[in-house]
Amino acid sequence: MLLSAFTTAVNKPVEKVDLDRYAGKWYSLYSIPTFFDKGSRETTTSYNWDQKGYYDVLTTYKKGDDDEEVHTYKSKLFQVDNTNNSQMKAQFIWPYKVDYWIIELADDYSYVVVGHPDHKFLFIMSRKPSMDKKLYEEIISRCKAKGYAVEKLTSQHQNG
Repeated sequence: MLLSAFTTAVNKPVEKVDLDRYAGKWYSLYSIPTFFDKGSRETTTSYNWDQKGYYDVLTTYKKGDDDEEVHTYKSKLFQVDNTNNSQMKAQFIWPYKVDYWIIELADDYSYVVVGHPDHKFLFIMSRKPSMDKKLYEEIISRCKAKGYAVEKLTSQHQNG
């Protein structure tokens, strides 16, 4: 029994994602920064399902503490066959694609946690610009158990 307290949860995607419900605007609340979002704040990402097997993705953000200019970039998020849409491939620069796993998703699609099979990144996103502190702490605990370096998470400092 004592050993079970030290076991690591499996890092795997959720069972299924409804593409229509996943579409729309998400607020990035916390992330393990990547090359693309390091130093960004107030990041939002909008997913528009294209019916060709991918989302057109528009990301908006501000850089640093003093820059009020809104920056944008476009990317694509592709379906992966036989994964019930919980594993996808993100393409920020053609032709390169990176794994994009939906590892946690609220039943009502109010929040999502996006990870990577090798724990390279982690995004906690919500339909609103803020999240209940208790829920956030529970998510962090689950992500830590899955092997993510949660101490590297940074806030996106959403206004809301």
